[in-house]
Amino acid sequence: MGKELKQKAPKPEPTGLAAGLNKGFVVTRREMPMKPSHRKGKLCERVKLIREVVREVVGFAPYERRMIELLKVGSAASFKRALKLAKKRLGTHRRGKKKREEMSEAVSAMRRKG
Repeated sequence: MGKELKQKAPKPEPTGLAAGLNKGFVVTRREMPMKPSHRKGKLCERVKLIREVVREVVGFAPYERRMIELLKVGSAASFKRALKLAKKRLGTHRRGKKKREEMSEAVSAMRRKG
């Protein structure tokens, strides 16, 4: 649900020489704790659980139910129609794609369940 964090490529180990690309004193790098700003967007277990419980109790919004009906049809046209509906309701293409993916997972979970 959250965005993935991009990792920097590790710097090559210093050679201990005074010149060159990897110049510098050889030291062991400390493992630093993650910055709070880098944690943004990543869900913790508690929030994930609360959202699951709320979804179970409240159910789907009317536009989400309509999207589910469109996705149950399974054709490419209805898949696109579901995206257009989500875009109209949520405002952006990215949010619409995310919601369509979420609803298609809900449909597949319903099929698995019975």
